[in-house]
Amino acid sequence: MFDILVYLFQHYMEFSARPEPGTLAKKLSAVGFEQGEIDEALAWLNGLNEQDDHAAADPAGTTPHRVFTTEEQQRLGTECLGFLLFLENSRIVSPFQREIILERAIALAGGEEGMSLPEFKVIVLMVLWSQSVELDTLLIEALLTDPEDEVLH
Repeated sequence: MFDILVYLFQHYMEFSARPEPGTLAKKLSAVGFEQGEIDEALAWLNGLNEQDDHAAADPAGTTPHRVFTTEEQQRLGTECLGFLLFLENSRIVSPFQREIILERAIALAGGEEGMSLPEFKVIVLMVLWSQSVELDTLLIEALLTDPEDEVLH
C-alpha cells in the first residue's frame, strides 16, 4: 500500500489533483497494483480527507505539548516517534499536523512488529502533501529515502 501512496505523490503535483476514487482505482489497477492494496490505500486516503475536514473545523484544538499513549509507543516505536518530535521541533510539522500524522499512522500500524521508519516517513509525506504544504526538495528526499539503502562514500 505504501507503494501506491508514493506513486500518487510522484504522479499528482497536488493532492486535490488526483482523480475520484473510482477513476483512481482503475488507473492504479491499470499500472499494475493489486486490488486489495488499492482498496486499502483508498480507504486510508478517505480517512486522511476526514482528518483534514476535522482540522478545518477546529485547527486550534491541538495542544503544543504531547505525551504519547502506550498504544502509540508500542505500535510506532521510539524511532518513528523520535522522528516526529524532530520534525515538530524543527517546525516542519505543526502540533495539529502531528496529531493527523499520529492518527493516520496508528490506522496502519498493525501487528507486533509495528511500523518501520520508512513507512512512517511516507505517512508524514502524505499528510503534508494533503495539506498543500510546500515541501523542500531535501525534505522530500529524506522522507522517500530509506537510510539502510544509502551508500556511504
